[in-house]
Amino acid sequence: QVQLVESGGGLVQHGGSLRLSCAASGSIIIIANMAWYRQVPGKQRELVATITRGFNTNYADSVKGRFTISRDNAKNTVYLQMDSLKPEDTAVYYCRADLVVGTAWGRGTQVTVSS
Repeated sequence: QVQLVESGGGLVQHGGSLRLSCAASGSIIIIANMAWYRQVPGKQRELVATITRGFNTNYADSVKGRFTISRDNAKNTVYLQMDSLKPEDTAVYYCRADLVVGTAWGRGTQVTVSS
């Protein structure tokens, strides 16, 4: 079984930065794609960014140029550097890992951007 634990969330002012981390532990063999999602109450979970094991990345249009996803395969960790944060970025951020068999999700970390 694989566990994902997010960290790095918090309260930041409009225009500020945060760096989220998501570390995987447990029965890890190989993690393929990793991703960050976010969700606000009453709305569907939204894909923010993805990264392959070979470091190819994709971003939602709403975060392009402001967020950067990266990963450390040796540490089984994915990161999300968030710059120029806006109030509309406020959400619970979740990480996802695509395993050899199945998918794992973290429990989320709250990001709040004040105006």
